[in-house]
Amino acid sequence: MKRLGFFFFFFMVIAGVSQAAVTVTGDVANPGPVELPKGGRLLDVINEAVPNAEGYWLAGVLLRQSLLEEQTRLKAGVLFDLDVLQRMALLFDMPSRVALAQRLTEQVRQMPVTGRQIADLDPVAVEVGFARSIRLEDGDRLIYPKRIDEVEVLGAVAEPCHLPYQPLQEAREYLQGCSILSDAEADYLWLIQPNGVSRRVGIAHWNRESGHIPVAGSKILVPVKNDDLDPPLPELNQQLAELIATQLAEVVR
Repeated sequence: MKRLGFFFFFFMVIAGVSQAAVTVTGDVANPGPVELPKGGRLLDVINEAVPNAEGYWLAGVLLRQSLLEEQTRLKAGVLFDLDVLQRMALLFDMPSRVALAQRLTEQVRQMPVTGRQIADLDPVAVEVGFARSIRLEDGDRLIYPKRIDEVEVLGAVAEPCHLPYQPLQEAREYLQGCSILSDAEADYLWLIQPNGVSRRVGIAHWNRESGHIPVAGSKILVPVKNDDLDPPLPELNQQLAELIATQLAEVVR
């Protein structure tokens, strides 16, 4: 009985001193696992990892295991809608729409479920309080990627385009450098910034929105037209943009 009590006490001691850990990779001085104290926050890990002072913090990524299930459902929903799109296009005799749906389906299938959470990982902003020092979880991953001086246009295009980043250029202007399909939605695009924030932007004469400037590493989704189908798929393009926003630059390319 005494031996049993000893092992129980030993186990509780070990459990008490064991700590959660967050893994940090990319453009940082101290990559690798960082022990996370109880109630540990983002600033604690940033101070240990020391991101490069000249790094591209805007593209920093937080990956969270607790979001994997939710994003698995998101991916399944996009694939379901693309399957419906393909079937409806076949029914309405739209061969180009069928081919586009098939190509997008293959692209989505190759996208991993990452568990990315939108978070500002700018060390200075977090330290001075302009960004939240969020509480981290055991198993979280922080990635500080290198800067990519391009903007990618994908979706209802002949093929994804990787265009040189142009400072202060409007999102809609990047479309001129890519072959847009007739199956594209003509009134909108989706701008996906490297921090994972996505937004629908009006680009037609009647709804044009100015001031939406992609930064280096952004992605522009040309939406798929579907309002000419019965029934339409109103959530397809938004969910596709949300899924693309979870991807890492080195994965999507």
